[in-house]
Amino acid sequence: MVARSWPNGQVQALVEPAQKQGTPKISMNIHIDNHFQSKIYTTFSTVSGHVELSASHDVQFDQVQILLLGTSKTCIDAISVQQSTSHTFLKLTMPIPESYYPESRRLVAGTTYTIPFHFVVPQHLTLSACNHRLRNDALREEHLRLPPSLGSWKKDDLAPHMSRITYFVRARVCRQDAAMEVSRDINVIPLVAEDAPLSITQQDKMYVMSKSKTLRKSILSPKLGKVTVSANQPAPAMISADGHGITPTAAQLDLVFEPSSNESQPPRIVGITSKVTAVTYYSAGAISQYPNLKDWARSFGADGRGVYTSSVSLPPAPVEGVAWHQHITAQGRRDSGYDSELYYDSDHSPAGRPTPSSARDSRRRNNQGAPYYYGAKVHVPVQLPASKKQFVPTFHSCISSRVYVLWMTVTLSSLVGTSSTVTLGVPLQVGVGAREGGRVDSTGLPTFEAAMEDAALELDAYLQPRTLSVPDVQFQSELPGYYGLPASQAGQRG
Repeated sequence: MVARSWPNGQVQALVEPAQKQGTPKISMNIHIDNHFQSKIYTTFSTVSGHVELSASHDVQFDQVQILLLGTSKTCIDAISVQQSTSHTFLKLTMPIPESYYPESRRLVAGTTYTIPFHFVVPQHLTLSACNHRLRNDALREEHLRLPPSLGSWKKDDLAPHMSRITYFVRARVCRQDAAMEVSRDINVIPLVAEDAPLSITQQDKMYVMSKSKTLRKSILSPKLGKVTVSANQPAPAMISADGHGITPTAAQLDLVFEPSSNESQPPRIVGITSKVTAVTYYSAGAISQYPNLKDWARSFGADGRGVYTSSVSLPPAPVEGVAWHQHITAQGRRDSGYDSELYYDSDHSPAGRPTPSSARDSRRRNNQGAPYYYGAKVHVPVQLPASKKQFVPTFHSCISSRVYVLWMTVTLSSLVGTSSTVTLGVPLQVGVGAREGGRVDSTGLPTFEAAMEDAALELDAYLQPRTLSVPDVQFQSELPGYYGLPASQAGQRG
């Protein structure tokens, strides 16, 4: 069959060469209920409609197939030849009862036949969607999630043309000698819940969670001290289920200035700028590890790999109310006598004489500068511009992935006319939240997710352990006992 071109949201027909040589023409149209070009489907969304069939002459056929497909395609520019890879990760087939077929499975000329279809966007893929080797089970769970549509949005989705993910409804009429099919594209953004923060190590070259810098008034002047800027992974930015809004999030920067002497003062925080970089990984072969961890550039195998980055600037963070606060170091508390630990237990021998290690520590303390440091915290708001760009959730699939990095640059000034910058890059997850009030669908019935939650609650209540307790004293006093019997009967029972 003729290879299918990149989808563009239009109905496309693929005809076998045999049809061009005199086979009667079959007209096929796919109609999706309540569909429009910018509509976004998500997990548990219904994709329903009907297919219209008609023929210019009477045509005998074998069967009609209606499918909901999801495909991922990558293109790598190799040295000698271009490597193209296609992966069909989703294939749902609509069962068609015999009653919907025309009599004797023959399309009569001038007659229009209608075959309905009904699909539900699944929450997970089947195990057969990812059957290659992986280095850990967590990545396999990622590969069995639905990836979002990529490369088919009206707005810029920060993706290269070398990586495409497409969902479409396809209808096909099959004959012994020929086949005809049409397709209708849809855009899908699946629900993506918040994942646990990444465990970043020094081997993960993409991220910079902490960075230190020595400050000086000039190149030849002695150092004023060392400033260290650190950050943790912020909470995820959640895309609304309709894809048109993103909840804001925020990151926190922790600044520490260690002065080299008592006369050194902390630098002035001039400003903080930030940007979000979308990183798209794509490969001609199966991806067996997290591409954003370790060193992706050194993980090349026989298959070609590529990476594409695109950045979006964010509004600067306000720094007017940020102030430095002085804190006594642990050694400073110890020297002042306010240390909570017993000083002589750690730095002195049982006889009360300093140990050699204590003497070395004393000399080290004299060279460390001031017995205090300055600290400051900066709140960096993160609001992704959903009106300008089409952000898709963070995902990892078999041949392509998308992650986001939040870059924050802190500008410091130790003297008028001089400045220094420190830049950090932390992971930023982009997820997709459920619809508000999404427990009921458009028909007024509970959604599948809501029904499953209710069933789980009922099961938990049924399996909840029962508590047995001894009746209280008042209840016991009403029971018959020896104290209620006459003395003679009590004696006989004794």
